[in-house]
Parts: sequence; C-alpha cells; structure tokens
Amino acid sequence: MRFVKAHGTENDFVLLSDPSGRLTVDAALVHALCDRRAGIGGDGVIRVVRTAAVTEVAQLAGQAEWFMDYRNADGTIGEMCGNGVRVLVHYLRAAGYVTGPVTAVATRDGVKRVEMRDDGTYSVDLGLPDLRGPSKASIGDLVFDGVELSTGNPHLACVLGGDPGGGGVNPDVPLEALDLTRPPEVDRSIFPTGTNAEFVTVLGPRHIRMRVHERGVGETRSCGTGACAATLAVASAQGDAVGTWDVDVPGGRLQVTLDGRTAHLAGPAVLVAEGELRPEWFAR
Repeated sequence: MRFVKAHGTENDFVLLSDPSGRLTVDAALVHALCDRRAGIGGDGVIRVVRTAAVTEVAQLAGQAEWFMDYRNADGTIGEMCGNGVRVLVHYLRAAGYVTGPVTAVATRDGVKRVEMRDDGTYSVDLGLPDLRGPSKASIGDLVFDGVELSTGNPHLACVLGGDPGGGGVNPDVPLEALDLTRPPEVDRSIFPTGTNAEFVTVLGPRHIRMRVHERGVGETRSCGTGACAATLAVASAQGDAVGTWDVDVPGGRLQVTLDGRTAHLAGPAVLVAEGELRPEWFAR
C-alpha cells in the first residue's frame, strides 16, 4: 500500500491512491495510519478513488470522476474537508490523473469544483454555510455563545469578546489561553455526534484569527470548512455578507470569499513525501 503525506496550512493527511476501489480502509487502519508515533501521522486519511468504484456515490460519476473518501483521525467518516479537497486535487494533478484549471470532486456533501489559481494555490466552491441558530460551548468555567452552522459537516463558531448571534457578549479572553486539548462541551441535542468548534478573534476589517477543535481529531492547525463557518458567523453579525476575508490559523492563512450565494475557500496545498507501508507494519 503506497501513501502520500500532504497538508493544507498544516492540516495534514495521509493519501492512499486507490483508483479502482480495491483497498479496504476501515476505522482501525485509519486510526493506525494517523498515529503520530506508531504510524505515518495525520489529522485524517483521504482515499483517492474513482467515483464509479464506490457504490455510496456512484450516482455522481457523471459529474466528477474522482471521489474524496475522507476519514477523521479516529476512523470516523467526514462529510467534507476544505483543506483536504484542495490537497486531493493537487495530488491528482501531480500524478497526471487530471489536467486543466478546474477539477470536479465528488464528496459526501455533493460535488465540489476546485480551481487552481495563478499563484499555485487552490480555490474550492463549498457552497454557502447554512446558518442554523444560536448554541453554546463550554471550556471549563467559560461559557461562549455561538452560532450553529453546517458546511456539510457540523460547526459551532464562537467569537471571543463579541456576539455572533448567540444573544450576549462572550468572554474577552486571549485566543491562545483556551484549552482545546479536550472537546468543548456542547449541546448534544443539537450536536448528537459532536461538532467542529471554532473560536474566533476579529483582527480588523474582513480579517479574523481562529483556533479549532475538530470532531474526531482534536485541535488542528487549520480547518477549511471551519474557516468558512467562522467567516460567515462574523460577517453575518457585522452585516457584511459580501467580500473576501483573511483567516489566520495556526498553520498559516486561508482566504474566504462570500458573494451572498456561496463561499469560496482558497489556500495552499503541499505534497510532502511518498512511500510504501511495509508488510510487517500491517502484521503488528
């Protein structure tokens, strides 16, 4: 089994090339691959497979040749990954599987169109996040009002020192002081399977900074769908629904462009290394 290690703003993945859909990728394998001491290490695994070879999404084969089969580091299925889909397209181009500036990719959240920009970065149309209403997150004794959103996967965005629609002003604590080593406590009646939780500081006009605890992973250096969710939460609170926002994450910078109909996420994609998993590792 060959692999490629890659990242988008340091949100890192193990890519498994499986064009014909022959690999069996279960939760145990994903968890082992993502182990940063005993495996390759990553926030998730992306199986690169032709859409027609996967019964779950075969009906999308006429719209997109390739499917992003994404799994979180704990082995659970992820509906969508904004950084991952850019990395996937970068791999497909480097491997010679696709050409041209725009590539359609099937995901569990439908077909996404990814465009390579002149500067070598990639932009993906994620659709407009669905604003669903207020909710709360707790970290220790701190309680934050936030807003529930969906980008195909669940999010809860909380603005520090501000109100993104939750009905009050949140604690104005330093972003760096938050303990995200464990999942924030959330309302399980709203998020029965957990959620990605973003904590956001407004730095200036259309410029925010965020940290994120990702469902099934832990705190990550970046989250593309989370950047879109955080941007829309702040933009909606400010009444600024159209424009391009800079989103600083621990792993770098992403850009989110809102036009009132959709959200475009732009950022880098990096292929780090490739190799082959040894048979004795599987027999561990």
